Amino acid sequence: MLKLKALLLTQGMHGMISQAEGLAKALGLSFKHENIKLKKIWNIIPPKLTPVSENILENKFICDSRVIISCGRKSVIPSISLKRRFKKDIFTIHIQDPKVNLNNFDSIICPEHDNLDGENVVKTKGAIHYLTNHEIKKNINYLKPKAERKKIVTLILGGPNKYYSFSENQMNTTFAKIKNLFVYSKYKLIVIPSYRTPENILKLAFNYFNDNHLVIKERDKKAYLSSLGLADIIIVTCDSTSMISEAAITGKPVYIAQMKHKKSIHRFEKFYKLFKDLGIIRDLEDKIEYWKYKGLDEVNRAANLVKEQMKKNGII
Repeated sequence: MLKLKALLLTQGMHGMISQAEGLAKALGLSFKHENIKLKKIWNIIPPKLTPVSENILENKFICDSRVIISCGRKSVIPSISLKRRFKKDIFTIHIQDPKVNLNNFDSIICPEHDNLDGENVVKTKGAIHYLTNHEIKKNINYLKPKAERKKIVTLILGGPNKYYSFSENQMNTTFAKIKNLFVYSKYKLIVIPSYRTPENILKLAFNYFNDNHLVIKERDKKAYLSSLGLADIIIVTCDSTSMISEAAITGKPVYIAQMKHKKSIHRFEKFYKLFKDLGIIRDLEDKIEYWKYKGLDEVNRAANLVKEQMKKNGII
């Protein structure tokens, strides 16, 4: 028998897990993760051209949940397949643009800059995520013994994607700017890598900032949370709207370290404009400024709207 809990379908990437898990928590549901792996040929075929069949899965799984939360391209077809099998017995939610007919899902959650419209679409300002201010406060002392100084700036590093190469030359320029702006202004720097940060970039950061600063060499959620809590100012590389959205929960100044892009970043530019208009971010340039804004908590707002959709469908 299906239970009122959530099955999270993702490709196992941090940003996707953060969004799916954050929504499940905001909905008040227990959950379990399922890492979706497609058979080789279907990894390169877009969802709109992929057959709706569980035979495309490398590893099949059991569904015992009434709520399916999917995120990312590879999870689109498995979610649609489950909906066709269980029909009204389950409620399917997809996070991000699925690139297929939106009516394949009971609910779609996507950022405003995706430009999706539909009765089942819930638009958010930036990406939803699983960080909470309670968690940040709970973990603030994790790095505190190593970060004793009045002024702290946290640098959150992303990694290469189809828009940004994350070359050593680009990062040298970024690190030099941060050093000139903040290190020489007596700030202590905490560097936090993501799962996409290349080892050579992390090594470069260590060589730049190892003296009297704190470069976290491993992916450590507690260190990430602690760095957000300790920071007076946060810097995030421009490649990830998810990490920028996570930083925005703090209400602290968020600087974006821009880099040269390889292809059109129209969606990124819409996102940057929205967050600049909201008073959340500014580009990292040649001066240090402080500003305040109301921390962004979109996941709970989105969850309340999804709950209304779930009530209409008789799931809750």
